[in-house]
Amino acid sequence: MALVGPGFVSPQLVPLHHSLEASVAKRNAGSSVTREASFLAAVPAALAVAARPRRKAARVLRRSWAKGRNLVGTNTKETSNEAPDDKRISILGSTGSIGTQTLDICRQFPGRFKPVALAAGRNIELLLEQIKEFKPQMVACDASKLEELKEGVQKLEIPDYEPVLLGGPEGQIEVARHPDCKTVVTGIVGCAGLIPTIEAIKAKKDIALANKETIIAGGPVIAPLIEEYGVSMLPVDSEHSAIFQCMQGIPKGGVKKIILTGSGGTFRDMSLEDMKKEDPEVLRQRSTTHPNWDMGAKITVDSSTMMNKGLEVIEAHWLYGVEYDDIEVVIHPQSIVHSAVECQDTAILMQTGWPDMRLPILYALSHPSRVPADLPNPRDGRNFDDWWIGDGKDGKLTFGKPDLEKYPCIRLAYKAGRIGGTMPAILSAANEQAVELLLTKEIDFLDMPSVLEKVMEKAEAETKVVDTPNLDDIVAADAWGREAATEVSKTLKQVA
Repeated sequence: MALVGPGFVSPQLVPLHHSLEASVAKRNAGSSVTREASFLAAVPAALAVAARPRRKAARVLRRSWAKGRNLVGTNTKETSNEAPDDKRISILGSTGSIGTQTLDICRQFPGRFKPVALAAGRNIELLLEQIKEFKPQMVACDASKLEELKEGVQKLEIPDYEPVLLGGPEGQIEVARHPDCKTVVTGIVGCAGLIPTIEAIKAKKDIALANKETIIAGGPVIAPLIEEYGVSMLPVDSEHSAIFQCMQGIPKGGVKKIILTGSGGTFRDMSLEDMKKEDPEVLRQRSTTHPNWDMGAKITVDSSTMMNKGLEVIEAHWLYGVEYDDIEVVIHPQSIVHSAVECQDTAILMQTGWPDMRLPILYALSHPSRVPADLPNPRDGRNFDDWWIGDGKDGKLTFGKPDLEKYPCIRLAYKAGRIGGTMPAILSAANEQAVELLLTKEIDFLDMPSVLEKVMEKAEAETKVVDTPNLDDIVAADAWGREAATEVSKTLKQVA
């Protein structure tokens, strides 16, 4: 099913040595993106880049050091059409968008899926509601909210219920490797999900991947682990779920091209010239709203810059083993076609449906089964039969090429992917920090691509890109990328 199959071996496998200390718990307070930086900063000195010679990436474009591999299909070998029965799952990020929709699926299919462990952040009120309904065996939250969680669980007065309650990154890790769970849904935003995902893989848990930054930054480490521990990685985001569904039945070597569709975000009908004339505050506010999807602030801003699509290009490279030259981005305003695969014989297979994350979540949890479901449009409650009628905007599909002057983040992501090594980790981290700087009004929306491009230039100029990274290098690259984005943003202010 992929151009590069499961037999591919990494040119360098470096043993992972990462143990988390109790001091980690003190560092995960604050906003979502800031907590991720704190989490990574708290990884002990054992994860620092060792003072040993290491080959650096050249300051020129070149092909990625590793071609990626078919991570999705490597160990996805089940062929039964029988629906799962009482499948135990853990959810990382249970109070976020992916987490709440995963619990919607559990609610809609009682007896099929059972959440045995939940990890959340600081939204204790919602977490307590989830505990009351699903009664998981283990629950983790932000360390600063652990006492509040304990008090809240006591006040629930649930008979014969004594869950394990944990705080901080250690809690996330324990949820990820809970002994009773078969599949871990990774819904934590950003690179904070990397280490819990690694621990889940090492505990031989299948991964339902909703956190694209994990594979974008950690692909060089994640890929050999997937093969070593014989687990499956199934995509939850709509585009890669669509690709995975389209690939069912395509023989190895049969894929010619992957086509990633994107709505174009909130600014798709606004010219770059008009955006430059607009009040920066208006752009900032509009960048956090999406015309088709209901998502969190970070991914909505990424959609507005189309960095989400650029990052998905890197993700596709790792998940399906397809070269960057064979991955294309297409603007599709209706968000009905979620992505497509072009076969060698020119056939193009598309997956369509409402813009609704519940179907990708259900398919990742139930694969290879197709579970009978009722999933109407989450915005207006309509069944898809209505769309075929063609009234108004329904029944119409349009496509176009993205304007790379308007959406330069797509170009930057391709460049980072082709450079390879730790450059994708640097770009992903810098982007997370840039989103935080936008939301806190430290930079304007149109400043974001400039910040990211300058960070990449700085990384190459200072030879910060490691060609064949291990986990130490990825963690260091993530921290450096965030710091560099903040530093570059201050320089932009001085120039302005």
